[in-house]
Amino acid sequence: MPDNQFKKGELYSFITGKASTAIARNLQKKFAAAGLKITIEQWSVLYHLWKEDGKSQQELCVATFRDKPSITRLVDNLEKQQLVRRVASEQDRRINLIYVTRQAHKLQEETMQLAEATLNEALDGVPPERIDICKEVLQVVYDNLRNGGGRDRKA
Repeated sequence: MPDNQFKKGELYSFITGKASTAIARNLQKKFAAAGLKITIEQWSVLYHLWKEDGKSQQELCVATFRDKPSITRLVDNLEKQQLVRRVASEQDRRINLIYVTRQAHKLQEETMQLAEATLNEALDGVPPERIDICKEVLQVVYDNLRNGGGRDRKA
């Protein structure tokens, strides 16, 4: 068994998953309390489009770590809510580019403030240097697994 800092039965993914779920639930409650009728999943798509409008559905799959059917469903629902629109790519008509609407732009500031408040609550009492360490460690974990596994370690 690899040498790590976790006790037997203490599953790393459980810890990170639990924290992630708690943050998402808290943010969803804030959206509901503010009368916003979007889900966290929809918001994550909008978030990436606010950063770079006109992404393809495939680019949204990569950015949000979701599969193609999930993104299709999310974009369909956002389109019904008039928050995004699909535009056929001029280079390849088989590809739809997704753009946020004016209505979605109006949600950006409010939802980002709610997200920031949620993160501030989640990180209350955590010293900034520990947050930096956590971010660094999680980035290494992600990079290790994104590239097909961790580094080979010799005993």
